[in-house]
Amino acid sequence: MEAATEVIRSRANPFFKRLLQLKDRGADDLALVEGVRLLEEARQAGVVLREAAASTRVQQSPQGRALLRSLTDRGVPVRFLEDRLLDAISEMEASQGILALAERPTFAEDALFRGTPLLLVAVGIQNPGNLGGLLRTAEAAGATGAVLTEGTVDPFSWKALRGSMGSAFRLPHLRDLSPEHAIDLLHRRGVRTLAAYATASVRYDEADLHGPVAFVFGNEGAGLSQEVIRGTDQRVSIPMRGSVESLNVGVAAGVLLFEAARQRRQDR
Repeated sequence: MEAATEVIRSRANPFFKRLLQLKDRGADDLALVEGVRLLEEARQAGVVLREAAASTRVQQSPQGRALLRSLTDRGVPVRFLEDRLLDAISEMEASQGILALAERPTFAEDALFRGTPLLLVAVGIQNPGNLGGLLRTAEAAGATGAVLTEGTVDPFSWKALRGSMGSAFRLPHLRDLSPEHAIDLLHRRGVRTLAAYATASVRYDEADLHGPVAFVFGNEGAGLSQEVIRGTDQRVSIPMRGSVESLNVGVAAGVLLFEAARQRRQDR
């Protein structure tokens, strides 16, 4: 590949400095997408890739070579960096030798409410891996979208993207609403809101989940505030045996979302 004949070797290079700044400070409209798999997911989801940075390392695998060809065929500029420079930007323990500067996708509100809405509401989820897992679980269960309230981590941060494995590119979502605004929006849209609550008298598999519903999940430590819980339409419990008091938020989301999916399959 002709671009490989010129390799950036200086930390003073403007392109390298721009990528490093984006890694350190983030941006409202851009994200760094790293690794062959995630870049393929972004490309297939129609995410706009502005430019890519690669090392010769990526050319050592057939998948890497194919991705480079795909990027250049689509007019995405690919610049080659010395391994040590790319490693300085990389968040991976063993860099695959490629990353790209991507435009963050945005979603219209209506996209979340298509068909019979099934939604995830993340209230102040602070662990990026947990948020990524939530988005991936929601997409896998057939959710129509997600609402991420203020205080929830960036779904396009590196760890969240790795956790979602591309679901953040595809699953329509809204960000930075207050919990009250999020629940009010769902109610105005005719969506019933449910919160998992340990002492709720209604079991999750006894609740009617056939219609438009949204499951509301709190952060890993404090969970949902009583104010938010009171604002939901229903509380449901997940029965547990032994001395276990609670589930990881991702596990709880999987239980509830896939129960809704099961009930909807019965309708069909």
